[in-house]
Amino acid sequence: MTTPVHDPLLRFRDRFPILSTCTYLVSNSLGAMPATTADRLGEYAESWNTLGVKAWADRWWQIPIEVGDIVAPLMGAPAGSVSMVPTVSQAQAMILTALNFTPDRDEIVMTALDFPSVRYVTDELAPKLGGRVTVVPSDDNLSIDAQRVVDAITTRTKLVAISHVLFKSAYIMDVAPIIAKAKSVGALVVLDAYHVVGVLPVDVSTLGADFYMGGVLKWLCGGPGGCFLWVSPEQSAALRPTLTGWQAHRRPFAFEGTLDPADGAWRWLGGTPTVPALYAGMDGPRIIGEAGLPAIRAKSQRQTERLIALADARGFSVHAPRDPNRRGGTVAFDVPQGPAVAQALLSRDIVIDYRPGAGIRVAPHFYTTDEELEAAVATLDDILATRAWEPFAANRPVVT
Repeated sequence: MTTPVHDPLLRFRDRFPILSTCTYLVSNSLGAMPATTADRLGEYAESWNTLGVKAWADRWWQIPIEVGDIVAPLMGAPAGSVSMVPTVSQAQAMILTALNFTPDRDEIVMTALDFPSVRYVTDELAPKLGGRVTVVPSDDNLSIDAQRVVDAITTRTKLVAISHVLFKSAYIMDVAPIIAKAKSVGALVVLDAYHVVGVLPVDVSTLGADFYMGGVLKWLCGGPGGCFLWVSPEQSAALRPTLTGWQAHRRPFAFEGTLDPADGAWRWLGGTPTVPALYAGMDGPRIIGEAGLPAIRAKSQRQTERLIALADARGFSVHAPRDPNRRGGTVAFDVPQGPAVAQALLSRDIVIDYRPGAGIRVAPHFYTTDEELEAAVATLDDILATRAWEPFAANRPVVT
């Protein structure tokens, strides 16, 4: 056991009811729901019930920008610069449709370890727009050498679209030289920040990327259906996505026959917003802001270091960066019969997830106690020692 540490972040535990019923170590997949989110959803239902269509003018129409303004400070963005859309796949598609691909500037550089959904939409859409995708490989299926990405960027590159933190291994990409190379040849950069915002401090005003996208689903504890998109002021003014909708019109209720794109974050909205999801996405980011990202990051580094030590002591293969400055919020490690062991852990209310090629992913967050980490690994020991995984061996792996 480690020496007990005074942890002021644990004062937030009672705001998340699920923490009293299980050991919740899966905030890299779905953050715990704040208790007050039920109140926000109640507000949504009450506004619909009492205001009916008048709810649009009362709040609903503004809510994608309102929630964007809640998320914005968590990545160093100013108010009015963050749009909320339903998915990062949609955000990626909007960016692609805003670009002008030409025969001599048609390349999109990605990596083999970007999240598949973003790859899917790019692979399918790019050829229809005149673009082509170049994929930078990985030697170990867990990390990408930044120099390889740098070397892949040429004068034909139109867009570099990569993950800031890799989803399988929580490897933090060294994006500075990548962004610098892209700028030197006139290419744009979009970073998928789903595994960044909420667990790592970041400042888009100094980062240098042109687009920064992610969602409140995971570390921000905001649930599904709310994804953020920040576009640099220069590119927001210059570009015009063709995947769009009436919220992006300067005068949407004039019902004009052609689009007159709005300015700022409004330009990057689409059709009718997912209002209930945006109500659900308010309170998690607010709590993260109250807790403070420097404190969250320091605790994450300490607890993931402990997880690595526990895995090493058992001889498990660790799939997470050893360098704390290259490690995000998750530690993955392989154990014998990994998929079945993962299901056995879930059956004992140790909530983790499993990813092929990475193993069991354990993701402590600011509300996690040190004792929970020790108990989770002790439970894993018991499952292996007693072969309690066997009843689950014939089942399909649970994906969470």
